[in-house]
This record gives sequence, C-alpha cells and structure tokens, in this order.
Amino acid sequence: MANPILVTGAAGRVGAVGRTVTELLLKQAKAVRAMVRNEDERAQALRDMGAEVVVGNLLDLDSMHRVIAGCETMYFGMSVSDAYLAATVNAAAVAKHHGVKAFINMSQMTVSQMSITETTPSPQHKLHWLAEQALNWSGLPVVHVRPTVFLEGFFLTLTPDSVRESDQIRLPFGEGKTSPVAVQDVARVIAALLANPQPHIGKIYHLTGPQSENMHFFAQEYSKALGRTITFQDSPVEPWRDELLKRGWPVHLVNHLAAMGDLHRAGRFDRMSDDVLTLTGQPPLSVQEFVRKNAAAFTAAAKAKEA
Repeated sequence: MANPILVTGAAGRVGAVGRTVTELLLKQAKAVRAMVRNEDERAQALRDMGAEVVVGNLLDLDSMHRVIAGCETMYFGMSVSDAYLAATVNAAAVAKHHGVKAFINMSQMTVSQMSITETTPSPQHKLHWLAEQALNWSGLPVVHVRPTVFLEGFFLTLTPDSVRESDQIRLPFGEGKTSPVAVQDVARVIAALLANPQPHIGKIYHLTGPQSENMHFFAQEYSKALGRTITFQDSPVEPWRDELLKRGWPVHLVNHLAAMGDLHRAGRFDRMSDDVLTLTGQPPLSVQEFVRKNAAAFTAAAKAKEA
C-alpha cells in the first residue's frame, strides 16, 4: 500500500483548508493520514470519509513522531497562534528525522515583502517569515504556498453582520486594493502539490483571487451577487481593533488582523498571480461568485424581517 499523505489541521470546520485538502485527496483515491487535535465528531467524520485519523499536537514531540512516521509527503498548516514558529520547527525536525520527501508549507503572501531588515507590525507575519527561514535552513524538500487574504476570513467572518444590518461592508482597508482568495482554491492547489510534489520542490507559489480591486469595487460585486445595493464604509483601524477585543478575540489574532488592515490601507495586498489557474487548471473564485454562493450569510436577517 502507498505511503499515506499527511494533512495537519484536518479537523478544521467544514470549508477549512486542511479538511478540504483531505476531502480532495480522498476523492482522488489517495491514502490520507489526517492529523487532528482531539477525538471528536469531526475526527469521526474524517474517518467516515476514508482517512486514517491520528490524534496529535504540533508542539508535542512524541505525538508528532506517531503522526509523521511512514509518511513521505505532508502538508503543514496551522491557524494564527503565538506558538506558530515552535510548532513549525517541531514538525520540521521530526519530518527530517523520518525522511519526508515533500513538505508543503502553508505560509502567507506578506512574507514575500519581508526580509531580514523589513517586517510588519503583525507578530504572526514575523513568525511566518521566521518559519520559512527555518524550513529553508532545515534542508527539507519544501514547497511554500503563500495565499493572500482569505475570502472566508475577512469577507465571510467580518462583513456579514454589517451587510445584513445596514447594507454596508465595514473593514479597515481604506482605498487599498486587495485580491482575496477562497479556501477551496488554496486547497485545490495544495492537493495538486501533494499528489505530485517532486516537480515543485524548492518553489514558492503565490495564490490570489482573479481581481485586485479596492473595496468600493467589491461592494459593487456584493450588490450584484445579492441583488441590492451594498456600499463600503471604511473603518479606522484602532476602533475596529478595539471592537474585536471587546468580542473576546485573542490579542495575538487581533493584532495580526489590525496589522493586515494597515497593510491593506498601504496597498500591500494589491497583488496578482496566475498560480491557482496554472497549478489546478481552473480559475479562482471571484468575490461576486463567493458572495452569491454564501448569500444566506448576508441576507438571513433581511429575510427574517420580510417574514
């Protein structure tokens, strides 16, 4: 039997990168080892799909030996965390010990504008940059995947309330352009790399959506998708950050999101790449298509009022 492909973070919610990668590989009849943090219904759902499920902790040496042993190809991804660098190095050390032949690393596009003398105010960006350095120094056969901002992040998590309540997108992006990408498109790229990694070893791929535009443009896209007028209302970064803290969001995550707001205002997310199309043969999802696909999240309150 073929060595299983390891997917970390596989127990994420439906639509998360790790879970979606697992589903895509299983549909290709690949043997998949899905790493989860806990044995729960999400782990059972992965098992029901046909994955080999292993419980592990990226920061725990012993469990990572159990997770990685026997896998020649692996995907490493972790959510925003102040332990991100330690987890990356721990996974890399164990992967090297077990002779992993392809290590697909989820990074982020901001890293491409960073260097030993240039960083950002985001603590997470710095950890991602350091993690890439450590992986490059490790000598592991690495592929770095750097997506821009996720549609499921800012756009699906942080805009539905204001769109439902006042037909406004409220984000701290100013007049800056951005090129958001859907999780499904990122997962399709990662699944393609995992299925045939060797031609890609040592390469870096930048993943964007099909358009880089400002939020006034995307408000029009929301309008077309939802059939009503949506406008963009810029939110100053600090009050927006304070509101997230009031909601109880972790400080590390909020500081990261606030820094992304500042970087958007500065035009740092005005990036475009054809890598999604080149690697998968399909163009990435547009904002209009994404909003139409998730229309219920943006219209549920309006429907309730009409009823």
